[in-house]
Amino acid sequence: MAQPTNTQFAVGVHLLTLLAAQPGEWRDSQSLAFSPATNAAHARRILGQLRAAGLVRSHPGPRGGWMLQREPEEIDLAMVWLALNGEDPVLGMHAPQPDCGAGRRVHDSLLALDRRARRALLAELARTTVADVLREGRAAALDDA
Repeated sequence: MAQPTNTQFAVGVHLLTLLAAQPGEWRDSQSLAFSPATNAAHARRILGQLRAAGLVRSHPGPRGGWMLQREPEEIDLAMVWLALNGEDPVLGMHAPQPDCGAGRRVHDSLLALDRRARRALLAELARTTVADVLREGRAAALDDA
């Protein structure tokens, strides 16, 4: 199966779910990075973007780490997407030759499609919270037991 080139959203949701599973506890980036099979530096980069969006907070030092800033029920996945992707297009876009009319029309058409796809994506992601992902994960874990 083909792998996406940008996994920040999936890793971000994974990290938030891990933090939600242990409310009120500081988690270090090394231990958080284990479950999504990434490294601590990558986890910190993602967590830093989530902190800038007000979704997590951090505390430096040997007993520091990361913790949710908001309740898991208050964090929907659209918030996570926006924190990690900003205004980036959903579709992979290219820049056509400026003097090619057909290229400009195709590009404009794809931009309009991207705006519609982005609205649909964000609407769908807004329906699910970190609490929902945690609840579904726990249910799946019970099914696997």
